[in-house]
Amino acid sequence: MVHFAALIEAGESVREPARFFRNNVVNTLNLLDAMREASVNRIVFSSTAAVYGNPQKTPMAEDHPQVPVNPYGESKLMVERLLGCYGAAYGLGWTALRYFNASGADPDGELGEVHDPESHLIPRAIAAAHGDLPELQVFGNDYQTPDGTAVRDYIHVRDLAEAHVRALERLAQGQPSGAFNLGTGRGHTVREVIAAVERAGKCRVPVNEGPRRAGDPPMLVADPGRAQRELGWHAQHSSLETIVESAWSWYARYRNGNRR
Repeated sequence: MVHFAALIEAGESVREPARFFRNNVVNTLNLLDAMREASVNRIVFSSTAAVYGNPQKTPMAEDHPQVPVNPYGESKLMVERLLGCYGAAYGLGWTALRYFNASGADPDGELGEVHDPESHLIPRAIAAAHGDLPELQVFGNDYQTPDGTAVRDYIHVRDLAEAHVRALERLAQGQPSGAFNLGTGRGHTVREVIAAVERAGKCRVPVNEGPRRAGDPPMLVADPGRAQRELGWHAQHSSLETIVESAWSWYARYRNGNRR
């Protein structure tokens, strides 16, 4: 079993925590009980770097203190704890994959990222560059980071997909349950992402810089060492240029009517 479903927008979780806990935690509990009834005893769970909260050290390994700063992160951490309890009591084999910033698109331009409403930085920057948004809102320019904007570790969806295959194979071999970071170990600021979009599109991204958004840590960067050692996984497609160029190619195809 691979469990991807969740509400994911951190700012919305601050405004509507009940909705997030009901969907992300209660519905996962229902899923785990249905798995028990059906004798399905292995699960790979899409978790998140938001379980860590504000970094006490960077990059963050899996043993970093877990103190989420928003209900979204809390909901994912609650599920990880449920998995541990079900593993101890019922023999559930589980892996929690803590995504950092999932991004990019199918290199053939057929499948890409779209949300309604769109909240992720790279697709919003690309949409603004195309004139489909009036401007890109940047939340916070006074963080203690190299240029004042928030830092994130961006990981291409191709690399994420490979990690899920490796995690399923590892569980099938009877290896121990646990959590793994999925990231590159390198962070990029919001302004660096904007510059990458401008290089990919050879155009300007209109920007409006405003105050910080509730629930946003200043920096999230992975230590991916455990995944490298125990899953045999390495991020192969996650340079910022590769991520942005694949996302740009898909968006151009998508907005011209090839909507898949």
